[in-house]
Amino acid sequence: MAIYHFSAKIISRAAGSSALASAAYRSASRLHDQRLDRHHDFSNKAGVVHSEVLLPDGASEEFADRGTLWNAVEAAELRKDAQLAREIEFAIPREMTKELGIELARDFVRDEFVERGMIADLNVHWDIGADGLAKPHAHVMLTMREVGEQGFGKKNRDWNRTDLLEKWRERWSEHVNARLAELDIDARIDHRSLEAQGIDLEPQHKIGPAASRMAAQGLESERAAEHLEIARANGDKIIANPGIALDAITHSQATFTTRDLARFIHRHSDGKEQFDQAMSAVRASADLVALGKDGRGEDRFTSRAMIEVEQRLMSRAERLADRESHSLPTATLNEAIIAAGRNGLVLGGEQKAALDHISTPHDLAIVTGYAGTGKSAMLSVARDAWSHAGYEVQGLALSGIAAENLESGSGIASRTIASIEHQWGQGRDLLTDNRILVIDEAGMIGSRQMERVISEAEKRGAKIVLVGDPEQLQAIEAGAAFRSLAKRHGSVEITEVRRQREDWQRDATRQLATGRTGEAIQAYQEHYAVHAAATRDDARRTLIERWDRDRAADSGASRIILTHTRDEVQALNTAARDRLRIAGALGEDVTIATERGERQFASGDRIMFLRNERDLGVKNGTLGTVESTSQVRMAVQLDDGRSIAFDIKDYASIDHGYAATVHKAQGMTVDCTHVLATPGMDSHSAYVALSRHRDRVDLHYGQDDFADQGRFVRTLSRERAKDMASDYAREPERQYAERRGIAFRRRIAELARKVPEKVRGMFDGLRLPVQRPVEPAKLTEDEARQARRNVVQRHARAVVSIFESFDKGEATSPEQANELRAARKDLNGITEHASVDLENAYRKDRGLAREAAGGDFRRTNQAMQLEAELRTSPARRADQFVERWKTLTVQAQRAYVAGDLAGRKSAQNAMAGMAQSLERDPQMESVLASRKAQLGISIETGRRLGAELAFHHGIDFGRGRDRGIGR
Repeated sequence: MAIYHFSAKIISRAAGSSALASAAYRSASRLHDQRLDRHHDFSNKAGVVHSEVLLPDGASEEFADRGTLWNAVEAAELRKDAQLAREIEFAIPREMTKELGIELARDFVRDEFVERGMIADLNVHWDIGADGLAKPHAHVMLTMREVGEQGFGKKNRDWNRTDLLEKWRERWSEHVNARLAELDIDARIDHRSLEAQGIDLEPQHKIGPAASRMAAQGLESERAAEHLEIARANGDKIIANPGIALDAITHSQATFTTRDLARFIHRHSDGKEQFDQAMSAVRASADLVALGKDGRGEDRFTSRAMIEVEQRLMSRAERLADRESHSLPTATLNEAIIAAGRNGLVLGGEQKAALDHISTPHDLAIVTGYAGTGKSAMLSVARDAWSHAGYEVQGLALSGIAAENLESGSGIASRTIASIEHQWGQGRDLLTDNRILVIDEAGMIGSRQMERVISEAEKRGAKIVLVGDPEQLQAIEAGAAFRSLAKRHGSVEITEVRRQREDWQRDATRQLATGRTGEAIQAYQEHYAVHAAATRDDARRTLIERWDRDRAADSGASRIILTHTRDEVQALNTAARDRLRIAGALGEDVTIATERGERQFASGDRIMFLRNERDLGVKNGTLGTVESTSQVRMAVQLDDGRSIAFDIKDYASIDHGYAATVHKAQGMTVDCTHVLATPGMDSHSAYVALSRHRDRVDLHYGQDDFADQGRFVRTLSRERAKDMASDYAREPERQYAERRGIAFRRRIAELARKVPEKVRGMFDGLRLPVQRPVEPAKLTEDEARQARRNVVQRHARAVVSIFESFDKGEATSPEQANELRAARKDLNGITEHASVDLENAYRKDRGLAREAAGGDFRRTNQAMQLEAELRTSPARRADQFVERWKTLTVQAQRAYVAGDLAGRKSAQNAMAGMAQSLERDPQMESVLASRKAQLGISIETGRRLGAELAFHHGIDFGRGRDRGIGR
C-alpha cells in the first residue's frame, strides 16, 4: 500500500554530526573526512540501490564527487555548532519497480531542490522489513549555501522557510499521485495530517531497517518504540471504534473492497494479532454495510455514514424538486430570448428546452450537456430573465477556473463552492429565498459537498440549477452525486454540439460523450490528427514543432497544450518557450522565484495563475500574457482583456501558460488544442482533452508508453466513473444485517433515524399525536405529512388568537392559554424546542403565524430553522443583536432630529427591551462583551452589559417589556 512519509531535519555539529559521516552512511560508501582526518566506512551497508549527486546550473563539476562536496561544506563552516546540511527523507510507493521508484525520486529532487540552486546528494534505499515487504525510501542531503564556480557563498535563508517545507510536502504527494495515475496504479497518498483529513488517528513515523534490527535484537530504539506505540494506539482506537477506519476509507471513495480495508488496517496496527482484531472489529461493526459484488466479482462495502449522506442528499433534493417558489413570468423569459437574438445569440431547440426547464418554478433543475453544446450561452439568457424578475443569481463551481469560465461564458457572477461554504460558516452571505444558485461542472462535486450545498438551499428557500456532464472529469471526493441526482430526478439533455465547426468533429465529441472513444480516435486518425512517435520524448518534440508551425501561421488563434501530469506540463512549457525564444517573440529573460521554483519570464510570455486572489481578480487557472516584468513586479494582460500588475513578493503562484493539465482545462474553449497522451489518461480525461477546440485538435503519443495502437485506444477508453453506495443491489445488506440478528426493515429504519437532526425537515420522521389512536407505523406517508401539518396549524391558530387579543388590549384568556400549552406539547413532541423557535419567528413576522394558521407552510419551515440556529449559536445571536441595535440607534437619532418624539420613544423602548433581554442570555452577553465598541460603549462603567447599554444611550432600563405571547 502506498503510504505518505516526508520528513526534514538539519545535520549540525551541535548534535555531534559530520556531513562526511552522514553522507557515507546514506550512500553505503567509504569517505575521508579531511577536517577530522579519519575515514567513515559504511561500504558493507546493504539496501542502497541508487546513489548520485545532482548539481544545479553554475556549480563546479568537482562537486559531483561526494567526498569533495562534503569536505568543501565542512571547510566552509567555521562555527562549532554550524548547520551543515538539510536532510529530506521520503517514502517511495512499494507498488513501483526499483527503476520507476528511482526515476520518481530523481525527478522530484531535481524539480524541487536542484532547480532552486541546492546541491542534492540522493540515495535510494530499498530495504525489506521484518514483515517481508519492501520499504523503499530516499535520503536527500542538501547544501544550505549558494554555490557557483568559485565554491560556496552565503547561506540562503529563504530555503529555511516553514511554508516552503509545507509546499515540498504537498508537492511530493502531488508528484507521487500523478506518477501513480500515469502508471495506472490504483493507489494514492495524502500529504495532509490525519487530523486535517478528519481521521481520529495519530500519524506514524517511518521506521528504517536499522531501528527494526535493533528492536528485533531486543535493543532500545526510541523511534522504533514510538512508531510501534502509535501504531498500537491507532489499532486500539480502531478496535474500540471501527467507524474511524470506515470514515477514513470512504473519504475519497463511496465504496471499498476487503483489500482496501486490509491495506488501511495494516498501516494502522501493530502486528498480526492486533491486525486481526482490528479487521474483525470493522467487519463486525454495525456501521459496515455490505453492498454485493462489483463488475470484477469483488465484494464491495460502504459505511452507514456514507449511506446517510446519500439519503440526506436525496431527501433534500426531493424537497427542492417538489417545492415551487421561483416562478418566472413567460413574458420575462420571452423578452430575454428576444434580447439575446438581437445581440446575435440564437438558441437551438435543445437549448430552448433546457431554458424552459430551468425557468420553471421548481427549486431543483438539472441540465446535462455534452462538451461544447452551448450550456453557458443558454445560462446567459436565463440570467437576464431571472435578474429582470428580481432574483439574485449566483454561480458556483468546484474550481476557480471553472467559476471563471462560468462567469465569462454566462455573465453570472461566480465563485468556488469552498469559498461560499466558508462564508456560510462565518454566518455571512447566507442564502435567501430570492437567490438562484447555478452550479457548473457539477459532475466534479462529491456527495458530501453536494449534500451540504443542497441542504443549505433547501433550508433557506433558494433554488439550485445543476449543470454538467457526468462523463467528463470525475469528482475527487467520494460519490457521483450529479449523475445520481440526474438519474433520480431527470434532466434536460443538450446533445447538439456547437463548439466544433466541422460536422465530423462534432460527431466525434458525441462519440466521446457516449463512451465510444475508439470511434472518436479513429475519426481523428482518418483526418490525420493522431500522431505516433517512437518515444514520448519524440512525441513531445513533434507536438512542439506542430504547435510552433500553427502559432506562426495564425498568431491570433487561441491555443493550449494539454497533458495528464504536471511534470509533462513543465517539460512542454519549457520546450514551447524555447521555440518562442528562437523566433524572437520574447523579451529579455528575468529570473523569478515562484512557488514552484525559479522560472524565466519575459514580455510576451504566456502565464498561468495558480491561486485564487480576489484583489487581483484571478483564479487558479487564469491565463494571460506578460506585458512587462522585473524580479519584483509583473504586469499582465489577462485573456479577458483586463490588465493587472502585482508584486512578486505578494503573489508568486505563477507558471508558464503554454501547457496545462487536462483537469485545468474542463470548461475551457480554444481554437486549437495539442494533446500529449500518457498512460494515466482514461475515457473521462480523453473526452475533456479532445473536446476543447473549435477548429482543430492534434493527439500525440509515444510508442514506448503504448505498445501498439490497440493498447493506446484501450487505455484512453478506460471507464473510471465514481460510484455511489446506492448503485449496488441491497439484498446482500439484508443478509449482512440478519446475520447480526437485526431485522432488515429495522436496520433500514435505524439508518433513517440516524440522520442528524440539524439537517432534517422541521417535522420529519418522529411520532405524532393525532386526533385518533392510530399507530404511527400504520400511517401512510401522506397521512403522516398531514398529521404533522395539523399540529403546526393548531399551534399557529393558538398564537394568532393570542395576538388578536393583545391587539385589542385584552388579556389572554384561560382557554387560550390552555390551548397554547397543549399545542406546544404536541409540537415539541415532534421536534424539541419547535414551539420556542416558531414563536420567536412569529414575534418577528406575524404574517408567518397567519400563513401557517391558514395552511400555508412554505415560509414557516425556513423561519423556524433560522431561529433554531440563533438559539443554538450565541455568536449568531450576538451578530443579530449588534445589527438590530445599530438599526434602532439610527432610527432613534433620526426621529430626534426630525422632532418625532413618538418615533424616538418607540425605538428607545425596543432598545430597552433588548438591553433587558441580556439578563436572560448570559452566553450572548459574554460574546458581546468583546464587541462593546460596535454597540456605542466607549467608557467602562463596571455595570452589567444591559445596564451599561442603557447608561450610554440614555434609555430607561425598565421600559422594555416582552409583548405578545408569553413564555
